[in-house]
Amino acid sequence: MSAPTPPSDDLPAPVERVYALLVDADETLSETLPDGVAEAVPGNAVKQVVALALQKAGDLLVDAKTVLTWLLAALGAPAAITALLVPVRESGSMLPQAWLAPYARSQPIRKWLWVAGALGQAAAVALMVVVTVTLEAAAAGWAILGALALFALARSLSSLASKDVLGRTIPKGARGQVTGAATIASGAVAITVGVALRLFGGEDASPGTFALLLGAAALAWVVAGMVFARVVEPPGEHDDEPRGSPLRDAVGLLRDDRPFRRFVTARTLLLVSALAPPFVVTLATREGDAGLAGLGPFVISSGLAALLGGRTWGRLADRSSRRTMTLAAAAASVVVLAFLVLLQVPGLRELTWLYPATYLLLALAHTGVRVGRKTYVTDLAEGNQRTDYVAVSNTAMGALLLVTGAVSSAVALLGPEAALVFLAVLGLLGVAVSRSLPEVSVGG
Repeated sequence: MSAPTPPSDDLPAPVERVYALLVDADETLSETLPDGVAEAVPGNAVKQVVALALQKAGDLLVDAKTVLTWLLAALGAPAAITALLVPVRESGSMLPQAWLAPYARSQPIRKWLWVAGALGQAAAVALMVVVTVTLEAAAAGWAILGALALFALARSLSSLASKDVLGRTIPKGARGQVTGAATIASGAVAITVGVALRLFGGEDASPGTFALLLGAAALAWVVAGMVFARVVEPPGEHDDEPRGSPLRDAVGLLRDDRPFRRFVTARTLLLVSALAPPFVVTLATREGDAGLAGLGPFVISSGLAALLGGRTWGRLADRSSRRTMTLAAAAASVVVLAFLVLLQVPGLRELTWLYPATYLLLALAHTGVRVGRKTYVTDLAEGNQRTDYVAVSNTAMGALLLVTGAVSSAVALLGPEAALVFLAVLGLLGVAVSRSLPEVSVGG
């Protein structure tokens, strides 16, 4: 895992040109990076964009809010299992990170952790393929949920390492654009898949078709790992001696570091863009097409959001990641409230385009929240402190997501509309807290 990183080779002209297209940043900022890395920035940026794009494309093909929900319906799994998909996917990738952080801090080279996580995700999705073609009903549902838990655990390793590698190999002022460019590329893939589903999916949701989608996702993660392995990363700050209890360290960091604690609070309140879309999809299945073709518009919406929002949000995040989070959260809350108002207008509830259009706007807002918070936590800290920030914030978020998800699920007993009102109010509170965060971006 800690093999020495090879020296940077001379970069071919096409890589330099691609980097110039992807990133608009002050070249002198590269001087803040360790010796031997500044000249590798263009190649590192392109490699990370490709690897992250492949990862995001895989995410869209294994989306718990859309694709896996449709798959379990096709397999005849109970609704109770379907309700667990998003909490397992999101919390499972966050909760373990405080316990994984000590191992990550001991590694002078962090890219191999990302590669291991990518291969683990590929293996978990391959297991889903086997389940899809061999099991059905409750057995298939529980098996896919178990594979999703393994997927989330592997993802936690990649998530923990990605910000470290980004911070070590890309200077401030370019990190948000690298993340945004990857989001754009994955959006193009999602649109292609969504259009194909809409045109050729038909009325039946065939498990065989889902197996092909999942197989493509597994392949995407394998290739992503191969690309990320070629990133030029210098050996960085690491711990040679183990620390104390990870849980005690996490609690201490949240207690003593006020700016970080405020960031975690804001991030929790920004869950509106993550938790609202499944309720929109639920309402859509009640009014529209539940066949495989009906999934297409939602996948297209995810892709359009990535394609349209990636570069814009990335540039905004490099100027001010704090303002990016604030603006995106406000947009998500406004979209939810507007959607609820439109549902009360006679005749609009039956319009099938209303649901994917709302999903698109929420996905656009969620892209901004994700790019903003990732850039913020990367810029907030340096060295091993960044590993601690990422690990503790994600673990805290995993626990808080379970609590927030449980509350929104309880509110949903009154109907999806009630849950959406709750989440919109939560988002507006997140706007207030985000505005109070200290500015950490170079353009802030």
